[in-house]
Amino acid sequence: MPHDAAERRAAPQASRLAEKVSALLERTEYRRCDKGEDLEDIYRLRYKSYRSNDMIPDSENHVISDELDEAPNVHRFGVYVDQELVSTMRIHHVTRETPMSASTKAFGDIVYPMLDQGLTFVCMSRQASDPEWSKVYAQLPYLTMRLAGMACFYFEAPYGLSVVRDDHAGFYKRIYYSEQISDARGYPGVFNKVILFRTDAYGNRERFYARFPFFRSTPVERRLLFQPLGEGELAPLTILPTAKYYSAAA
Repeated sequence: MPHDAAERRAAPQASRLAEKVSALLERTEYRRCDKGEDLEDIYRLRYKSYRSNDMIPDSENHVISDELDEAPNVHRFGVYVDQELVSTMRIHHVTRETPMSASTKAFGDIVYPMLDQGLTFVCMSRQASDPEWSKVYAQLPYLTMRLAGMACFYFEAPYGLSVVRDDHAGFYKRIYYSEQISDARGYPGVFNKVILFRTDAYGNRERFYARFPFFRSTPVERRLLFQPLGEGELAPLTILPTAKYYSAAA
């Protein structure tokens, strides 16, 4: 079935979803987690989420972090609803100069040749949602994935890369029109095999926005989320989503 016909059939369902996500977005804030308790909280949330899905073995410290959390190109976020931490995501801006990411760690033979061609990427990884809150808010993945799209447009990276469990592949194909560009492989510390997906962020941008208007954002929101801090400068405590202001701010 052609893309446009399939999307017309899915439009009513997408519209209802967009209303629910937009309503929840009104109660949502993002937080850059660079140090202290915020960082420990997202590491514990990763563990809680992955254990609940039987992805990892038990550990005494009940946190998940690795060397990629200390890479110079890392951005770690907490997503809060009504001031409760409900989900998290890690993002790396992947270039030839700063290639550190989950995608190059697991699929370097695929990613490095693309970097050699001059391409740059946003790699999303360590996405995790609180299992209890996920039962209350089925829309959490959309609130969290919104960060990845904003990163692509802030960094002017044409493609997004996702290291995805094979049983989650359908979500990325359906929402981000992602294409699978690898076989299934193992990943250190995780029971499940993972697959590399690539999304044409710029090529599909208008399709994203037409179907899911909550993915829109203003340049100000993107700068607050991703702009490097100057010496002695403090990160904003929280960043509020700006999708509802997009038309007025554009």
